Amino acid sequence: MSIAFRNVEGSPEMPIERWPYEALVAAIERGTLSDWLPIIRGIERAPWGSTARRVETYLGYESPWGVGPLLGRAITRSRTAAEQAEREAVATKVRELIAASGLPREEFATAIGTSRSRLSTYAAGKVVPAATLIVRMEGVAARGRD
Repeated sequence: MSIAFRNVEGSPEMPIERWPYEALVAAIERGTLSDWLPIIRGIERAPWGSTARRVETYLGYESPWGVGPLLGRAITRSRTAAEQAEREAVATKVRELIAASGLPREEFATAIGTSRSRLSTYAAGKVVPAATLIVRMEGVAARGRD
């Protein structure tokens, strides 16, 4: 770390999530790449977590040349990647539920109250079904061919 925390409790060695807001601002404003990397890693670990939210707050009223756009892109990139991973996880879950049911896709779709084509969009990850529909899918998969 090239910066020292002055007039704040904490140190640059603490996990970024525990840095006081003033320390985060000091790192953004007076730091270098080695100071910004822990911030970016914190954003990557939790794209909607406290570090990302505090950086967003700061960028809402300041736009430091160079690092501001870098941090903004880190938030956007991390959230996009997280959303894609979540979408893939839901699609995998849908495919597993279809397989567990033992029903052909057409019958499974009918049993959950949708069309085969809509079910295909869920299984492909193109559309994310509502949580209530996932619960319905779980029920159909548990019952199977009953």
